[in-house]
Amino acid sequence: MFGKYTEQEFQQKAEAFHGHAAPGVLLGAFLVEAARARLPEGCIFDAVSESRQCLPDAVQLLTPCTFGNGWLKVMDLGIYAVCLYDKQTGEGWRAAVDPEKLKRFPLTREWFLKLTKKKDQDGDALRREILEHGAEMVAVRKIQMHPEELARRHKGPIAVCPVCGDAYPAKHGGTCLLCAKGRGYDLL
Repeated sequence: MFGKYTEQEFQQKAEAFHGHAAPGVLLGAFLVEAARARLPEGCIFDAVSESRQCLPDAVQLLTPCTFGNGWLKVMDLGIYAVCLYDKQTGEGWRAAVDPEKLKRFPLTREWFLKLTKKKDQDGDALRREILEHGAEMVAVRKIQMHPEELARRHKGPIAVCPVCGDAYPAKHGGTCLLCAKGRGYDLL
């Protein structure tokens, strides 16, 4: 079970949300479940994903933490780990893929450490190995979030950019950050 979903239901949800039942989303589900299982019943929690790939989608599918509500933050460190912690106290748990434990799971190890090219992998066998043994690939440690991570962040006053006309947080300066630093596109 992944949260309230059966294995098959979670794979369908992952396909609909992520585009396919990616091994990273499936493995991420085990991380989320390992951390959440250790939180007290009824705990209102936030999440931090230490990777921007796949793992945030597992968090959003299995918890109330989303980018939109601000309960999910991504620290793009490239580490496949997730922290779930009590919003008030900052006490929580970090679940990560343990490379040492992956030695017992060759398909997952080759995929995770990018030892085999994607075209040479058996995706169905990889997903099956993860679904059957994902919980055995996880290391969990207790954490205490720093107080500054618990502070609520507010936008503050809003200004209108004199260059592009968009509304933006006034604390960013005289223009919006896109006009100040440059856009990856041209406004036409």
